[in-house]
Amino acid sequence: MYTELRETAAELAAVLWKEHTVYRERGGGVVIRGEHVGRWISLAPTGGKDQARLRAGRLLDGGTTAPARSETVVDLSVGTAELAAVCRRLLADVAAADTEPSRARTKRPSRAPRAERPAKSARPRRSRHTSLGSWVVVLCVAGILGLWVYTQFGVYGY
Repeated sequence: MYTELRETAAELAAVLWKEHTVYRERGGGVVIRGEHVGRWISLAPTGGKDQARLRAGRLLDGGTTAPARSETVVDLSVGTAELAAVCRRLLADVAAADTEPSRARTKRPSRAPRAERPAKSARPRRSRHTSLGSWVVVLCVAGILGLWVYTQFGVYGY
């Protein structure tokens, strides 16, 4: 099944994009990457005879792949032209999904969960006054400046 998928993917990639990369993925499927268009297509076995699961998605910055935006099951016995038409429809769905504003895309990227912060009234209030460390720095700078003035003008009595 892998060799059939690989051959089909190579033919399909040549029809869809002039610049492409075809490689095997972990699950036994084949991925076609179009770096210049920022999209990818995956053909994976489904368990049925002459059938494959066709998925399409976009490429993220840095070359990683985003999760599939659309997918369908296709019959591999149809010609390359029909498979290319299905791929173009899936790629159009991906492009349409990229232009629609979605709540998931407007959210902040997920991070590791932070510890809950107490309510504002329960938090200790920070003073806006100059801290002890700042005063030490100011006094050191003033001392060095004073020492310089003394050595320049104090020794000779000007």
